[in-house]
Amino acid sequence: MTCRRRPGPEGAPRANPAQPGDSGDSRVPAAQAVAEEEEEDEEEEEEAPGPWESERPGKGSPGSGAEPDASGGRGVQEPPSSAGEQEEEEEEEEEEEEEGSCCSEEGEDSSNVYLYYTLGERWIDYLQRTGDRGLLRHLRPKMKRKSENGPDGRALSPGKKLCKGSEYGRTLGPCTPSPTTTFGDLRNAKAGQARRRRIPSVAPPPELQDWLRTFQRWSGPEKLLALDELIDRCEPAQIKYMMQVIEPQFQRDFISLLPKELALYVLSFLEPRDLLRAAQTCRYWRVLAEDNLLWREKCREEGIEEPLHLRKRRLLSPGFMYSPWKFAFLRQHRIDMNWRSGELRPPKVLKGHDDHVITCLQFCGNRIVSGSDDNTLKVWSAVTGECVQTLVGHTGGVWSSQMRDSIVISGSTDRTLKVWNADSGECVHTLYGHTSTVRCMHLHGNRVVSGSRDATLRLWDIETGQCLHVLMGHVAAVRCVQYDGNKVVSGAYDYTVKVWDPESESCTHTLQGHTNRVYSLQFDGTHIVSGSLDTSIRVWDVESGNCLHTLMGHQSLTSGMELRDNILVSGNADSTVKIWDIKTGQCLQTLQGPSKHQSAVTCLQFSSKFVVTSSDDGTVKLWDLKTGEFVRNLVALESGGSGGVVWRIRASNTKLVCAVGSRNGTEETKLLVLDFDVDLK
Repeated sequence: MTCRRRPGPEGAPRANPAQPGDSGDSRVPAAQAVAEEEEEDEEEEEEAPGPWESERPGKGSPGSGAEPDASGGRGVQEPPSSAGEQEEEEEEEEEEEEEGSCCSEEGEDSSNVYLYYTLGERWIDYLQRTGDRGLLRHLRPKMKRKSENGPDGRALSPGKKLCKGSEYGRTLGPCTPSPTTTFGDLRNAKAGQARRRRIPSVAPPPELQDWLRTFQRWSGPEKLLALDELIDRCEPAQIKYMMQVIEPQFQRDFISLLPKELALYVLSFLEPRDLLRAAQTCRYWRVLAEDNLLWREKCREEGIEEPLHLRKRRLLSPGFMYSPWKFAFLRQHRIDMNWRSGELRPPKVLKGHDDHVITCLQFCGNRIVSGSDDNTLKVWSAVTGECVQTLVGHTGGVWSSQMRDSIVISGSTDRTLKVWNADSGECVHTLYGHTSTVRCMHLHGNRVVSGSRDATLRLWDIETGQCLHVLMGHVAAVRCVQYDGNKVVSGAYDYTVKVWDPESESCTHTLQGHTNRVYSLQFDGTHIVSGSLDTSIRVWDVESGNCLHTLMGHQSLTSGMELRDNILVSGNADSTVKIWDIKTGQCLQTLQGPSKHQSAVTCLQFSSKFVVTSSDDGTVKLWDLKTGEFVRNLVALESGGSGGVVWRIRASNTKLVCAVGSRNGTEETKLLVLDFDVDLK
């Protein structure tokens, strides 16, 4: 730490005559002045009676020790110094003056006044050079900075300097000729410390000052050697004390010191939970942690799409614009917590199919469509629970359905498909062509592919009601079908899976390997996954037709599957659910244990966090996708185990729809709608 005097106005008289070795300048060697000050530093300091009153020179008695004056300052006798030392210090001070200084200035009476700033607590010490070469120190009361913002408008952190040389100790330590900041400067300027710590109730040994002066005279390598030897002679308790003193001084708020772009890049590696904690650190961190683009990336990582009504940014408080992406993320987090542990509110109960079986279920937006073997479909409001429309027209039970917006397509045992307008309840088209029950279908855009027990598939245009193509090749009933707009994939009771080019009505691949009926299919454009009564699941390459993996582990029929990216979730009649990685063929989790289903799994769905499963045992269970752990029962019928069944489930982000009934009359046929949404504020 170097004490420097700021040059006064032109023509201002010098307070002190030039000394030998000063080269005509009135500067006083700072190291010598402060060395005496440190010898007196163990005495109590007294505050000046009035802020910003300069101390009159001559109050102290040079040569008689540090006697308190009226204002609480102490005169300090300056030890003599050689001309060579003064010349050396003068050269260094001239270099520092060229760089500028903010720690000293000249008083009104032309005496030298030295100011020492500490940013953390905003205390200011100043030294005043008296006319008789004495040195007075005054402890100023707390002073609030005019602005907490730097030149770029950002809030300054405790570790940020206003300008070079502004970090100085509250209690004056020995000044050295070197412009390098000492550890004492860092320690004393650290925010939150009112003054330097002292070892209590220990009188300093008389040789301490001589020892310190000797250390100061050594070169850098000599000091390092001395420290190395000193550490070797310390006891563990003393080393621990040094660590407690040193470590906190090198903790810096590097985020506030970085450019905003780099700071945001660093914060982008934090998990959302840690990002929310970082926002509570300080004002500037909160501004960074509220960045809209930062939270947009977090939402994309979680697969969260921002609702339309959140696109406008809200003013949270003066100076803070609340990020709508952050709001969307927090809202989704609360929804997830409602699924996981929120209070289960009584579900809406939708009744209308009497005692018949609900054979198919669709859920999109706030519209629910249920098909039954009572020959009808019903359209429900998921908000009010009311039956909006009853779609009447089939002459046989409805066994398959698809829905997009207000368009509903249904397949029946009457061998027809019907296209309905869900808003008006009108039958737009009746599609004739199949010669047996329409057992499965898949809608893509304006085209739907249907599979029938007549072993054929048909491609239809739902706008015109025209049959575009007929795909023939299976030799048994078609049980499942998938369509991506280019290729059709079908599974049948003839143990095969077929890949079709619908435009040419040709079969491009027949995938053979299963040894029993194929009941379920998933197709993502690259991979085909088929589940069979032979207990196996096979993963195929759609281009080559090769079997990539055979997934073994289930003990019975794979009744339902769902594929997203490379994750496959399969439900089986053996009462277990398994999670697979189709790229490696590895089983990641088996959802079982004491809380597993007690009967066949009837339906399942999964999201990025949860798996929802239903069963013949009358329960709907929630599982953690990543860990495979059982979370809780969402539905548990009183008739479960004695006939009550959950046949189908469909879930959205905030709602779960369950089709409930029984085979022996122990449970009414109905739909249960559970809501996990949160109130928007």
